[in-house]
Formats: sequence, C-alpha cells, structure tokens
Amino acid sequence: MNVGVLYSRIRRDEKLLLGELRERGHDVEKIDVREQRFGLADAPAALDVDLLVDRCLATSRSLYATRFAEAYGVPAVNDAGTARVCANKVETSLALAAAGVPTPATEVAFTVESALAAVESFGYPCVLKPVVGSWGRLMAKIDSRTAAEAIFEHKATLGHYEHKVFYLQEYVDKPGRDIRVLAADGEPIAAMTRSGEHWLTNAAQGAETTAFELDDRARELVRAASDAVGGYTVHELNHTVEFKALNEATDVDVPARVVDWLEARAEVAA
Repeated sequence: MNVGVLYSRIRRDEKLLLGELRERGHDVEKIDVREQRFGLADAPAALDVDLLVDRCLATSRSLYATRFAEAYGVPAVNDAGTARVCANKVETSLALAAAGVPTPATEVAFTVESALAAVESFGYPCVLKPVVGSWGRLMAKIDSRTAAEAIFEHKATLGHYEHKVFYLQEYVDKPGRDIRVLAADGEPIAAMTRSGEHWLTNAAQGAETTAFELDDRARELVRAASDAVGGYTVHELNHTVEFKALNEATDVDVPARVVDWLEARAEVAA
C-alpha cells in the first residue's frame, strides 16, 4: 500500500504512525502541505497514493486539502465531509443532536445582546467557546454577568468574522475529569481520562492521563457519535486527533490499531 501522510509538522503522533506503516512494509510518502499547490483539474504529483492520511496541524489546510483530494478522487482519512463537521463546533453540535447523542445544552448568538440573553437563560457559570479551535484555547468559563459583558465586548472587537459567532454551552460539573476516546469507524481503539484541578482538563495543557475501561453505554455513544459525523455527554469530536498521550496512558498499541484500520480502508477504496 502506498500511503501519503499529509502534514505541516511532524509531531510524535506522526512519528508513531510513520514507524508503524514502514514496519509493515508499506510505501510511505511524507507530504508537506506547505509545499503543495492544488489546482482545479490535476492533482499534485505527491497525491498519487492509494490512501491519503490527513495530519495537518492547521484546520484551514486540513479542510481545503481534503476537499481537493476528494475532487481528485484520492481517498482521504479523515475525508472532507468528516473534517468539515468536526472542525466546526456548530456543525458538530448539530450532527450530535440530530443523531440523538447526549451533548451539553448549546446556543449560538450573533450579537452581544443576544449572547447575554443566552447566558442569562443558562445561568452561571456557563462556557463560551470559539467555533473553530483546539487545545482549550480561547475558551472561557463565565461566572457573572459582569464577566460576560467584558468577554463579549472583547470578542466582538477582535475583527475576524468567526469571533462574531457566540457559541455558548451550559457548564457541565464533571467529576474532575473527562474521557478521551480514539475510535475507528465507531469502534473504540483506546480510552483514557484526563484529570486536573483546572476546569479545562486537556493533556496539551498538563492534565494527568489514566487508562479508562469503557462500559457498554460509553461504547454505544462512541458508535453513535462516530456515525453522526461520518451518565455521559459528548462535547466534541476531532478529525486529526493527537494520540501520543493516549498511547502512553493505556496498554493498547494505538498506532498499530490505527494502521490496521487504514489498511482496511485502503482495501475498500481499491
């Protein structure tokens, strides 16, 4: 199998995937998205692969590159449709709600006034998130109307049109941790908890990780959430997920299981 790994920076996650693919004897092409040019008719020579694995760090590059791959007829993992839904929190929330997957109460507003009204309906605290973002950046736990007014005014003057979209959710008082699951076509590969004293429990920001055994209800939700894009509530889904912390926290060989799935996808695409 000739696999193209589309990247903008080789992190430890990509090194694990590349090592596993090469160990199995696959031909691997590292494709730096920053060096590529995408035309409307012919695919770049670098995309002459059996399967394209999207590992772009920047969401914008991921979205456009996978869309071009789709237009060229190059199978991509994850594909452009999945990337579009996962990369945008509004799209994700709508998909989860349509699939009946439990997710926090969410409202979207377009002005400071309507955003304040939404916050008042939720009560305090509540959470403001950027429509597009990762690693817990630009998220705010709002504890009072005074804080809401200041945060919304700042957000409204930032300039980019996405900051004019106020994506608000009820605050979920979790038991000091959340659960991170890596799945392939709805089947869980491995799971871990992310724990910390801060209300944001993100491994990229120092949260402690521990292996977690999914119960039947959690497995059912993983399958339903996966289908939606391509006691638990589902907060988000990621299409170019980092998994190094998960690989260290569990006994599962995560890159090996991912490559198992890639091989199966390549057979289907062929």
